[in-house]
Amino acid sequence: MVPRLIDKQGNQSKRMVIFGAIFVLTTLLILYSSNSRNDIMSGPFRVGTNHHALKVTNLKKWAGKDGYVAVYRNKSMTLRCHHCALVTSSSHVLGSKAGKDIDQTECVIRMNDAPTTGHETDVGNRTSLRVVAHSSVFRVARRPSEFLNHTGSDPVIIFWGPPTKIGKDAKGTLYRLIQRVSMTYSNLSCFTIIPNKMRKFDTLFQKETGRDRQKSQSWLSTGWFTMVIAIEICDNIKVYGMVPPNHCGRKQGSKKIPYHYYKPRGPDECVTYLQHERGRRGNHHRFITEKHVFARWAKLYNITFTHPTW
Repeated sequence: MVPRLIDKQGNQSKRMVIFGAIFVLTTLLILYSSNSRNDIMSGPFRVGTNHHALKVTNLKKWAGKDGYVAVYRNKSMTLRCHHCALVTSSSHVLGSKAGKDIDQTECVIRMNDAPTTGHETDVGNRTSLRVVAHSSVFRVARRPSEFLNHTGSDPVIIFWGPPTKIGKDAKGTLYRLIQRVSMTYSNLSCFTIIPNKMRKFDTLFQKETGRDRQKSQSWLSTGWFTMVIAIEICDNIKVYGMVPPNHCGRKQGSKKIPYHYYKPRGPDECVTYLQHERGRRGNHHRFITEKHVFARWAKLYNITFTHPTW
């Protein structure tokens, strides 16, 4: 009888070990599945996920000179346009031959240090407004003949960035450089975005995406600032070169598109978008998330997209 008792106890022990192993594996699978879902949801923004919980902001009410401060002389940001061409820095504009149409538009908006020289056939040559990030100030100031002379009448540059870097009270290297540019080119109107409005851009991102920019380790892109500013000043906006939010989720094949049209050996656009969108360590731009928001805004503010059309 004793050996049988031992066998029964041994079998019970084996069953308990098996059940325990199954329980552990099941728990791990549940946790993995949960984390995977969280990763997906914290990845590219899903318009239908919490769209109804998001607050709608009337961006037209943002317009006003109080959000921008002149760098030199007592100027006001009074630029207003019926029709605008917003030219992105994407390589999708190459081969578009859209330069003539762009230059015939009432106001032409460009970003950072995207040049026109050598690319006039595709991107045109006129510039009414250029929106420049603090990280691009040196590149713009280094080539004034490209970025500051080839402009339309009474051109405007809006600089954005942390107040500690380009704020009037900071008096840092970047601000002094912006001052020098503004004083040298008298026909140029240079403005910086005031701290209060910079915070409003952050708040807008949270309202439109449901995510806190800082907690989600996100950097707002120049495209975000440019689109909002364009909506403020333009009645109709035609965007050149911006891809739809689902573009990089499609099968791209072997074709690679440089991130910037003026840097043919630069990183691939979709690789850059996906790396930033999925990035969790350190701050990243959320390009795809922003484009989902732009798609919603297009229905509200007379925005159309071309090259590609969507």
